[in-house]
Amino acid sequence: MRAFVVNEYAHPSKIAVTPSAPAPAAGKGQVLVDVYSAGLNYFDILQSQGKYQVQPPRPFVLGNEFAGRVAADSPIPDGCPFRPGDRVFGGGQGAYGEKVAVPWQGLVPLPDNMTYDQGAGLYITWPTSYEALVGRAELKAGEWVLVTASAGGVGIAAVQLAKALGAKVIAAAGSQEKLDISIRHGGADHGVNYTKEGWQKEVLKLTGGKGVDVVYDPVGLIRDSLKCIAWKGRAIVVGFAAGSIEKLPLNLVLLKNISIVGIHWGAYTKFEPSRVPVVWQALLDLFSSGRAKPIVYPETFPLDRLADGLVALEQRKTWGKVIVHVRESDTPSTKAKL
Repeated sequence: MRAFVVNEYAHPSKIAVTPSAPAPAAGKGQVLVDVYSAGLNYFDILQSQGKYQVQPPRPFVLGNEFAGRVAADSPIPDGCPFRPGDRVFGGGQGAYGEKVAVPWQGLVPLPDNMTYDQGAGLYITWPTSYEALVGRAELKAGEWVLVTASAGGVGIAAVQLAKALGAKVIAAAGSQEKLDISIRHGGADHGVNYTKEGWQKEVLKLTGGKGVDVVYDPVGLIRDSLKCIAWKGRAIVVGFAAGSIEKLPLNLVLLKNISIVGIHWGAYTKFEPSRVPVVWQALLDLFSSGRAKPIVYPETFPLDRLADGLVALEQRKTWGKVIVHVRESDTPSTKAKL
């Protein structure tokens, strides 16, 4: 099968697609999925270089988010509700290959009104954003939320979810184009450019001097955001896309009576598995009602150009969820409506 195989650690731009990689075999409790579309994530760039906290033994197929069909030759483990041909999305190591073997619990039925492209970016991005806002920050209707990198994959999901939950949202990004996207596609109420000096003053002005109740930060801007966080505010550490792990002035945490909380959605299956179906049900309800929808970057990449997509993501040239086409869709090319 065709796959993006990491034999030796290197930047994705230095790795070529392997035309005849061995197809995976399903282990105990696993099913085989024919992958049609896969979602690009920043941590893929780290993992290919051996710099991520989760490193499978080499050689391995890169990628973790996908959408496709349960393969015709897949075994069906006891208790598995899926059957060959079922449309699914999910997560598991090896998404950048034509076939992936994953535990069946890591799959979710792909709604009929969604394309593979839309489904490929759901599994990590959306539950991360939902649980960060609802489970960790305990967001309430009417509160102010600041979302950094608001036009990115997790950012634009967080903007939509915060709005659906009744919050007032300030999008923060590094260009006017991305702020426009956050407002037009995400529904943000306001936008601020965090490359401009003193951007926190604009946030304070928008909130009537109060500051934001919740900071959602996948970039590494918690420290800067503490200048515009409200009394009893909650700052969510989602990631460090800027490349460095922050050191925080804990005196401000004390003086402003705030909470710094983390979100590690990938660990929920180990530490809090009962929460996972609750989050997915809430998200599927939001999708079916039209209150939230996946935002896919207009340019999709074929598998042979996966490295170009990851470089564009790394250089912050994209917005929404960036998708790679692993194989051609087996359904008519119609745009799904949510």
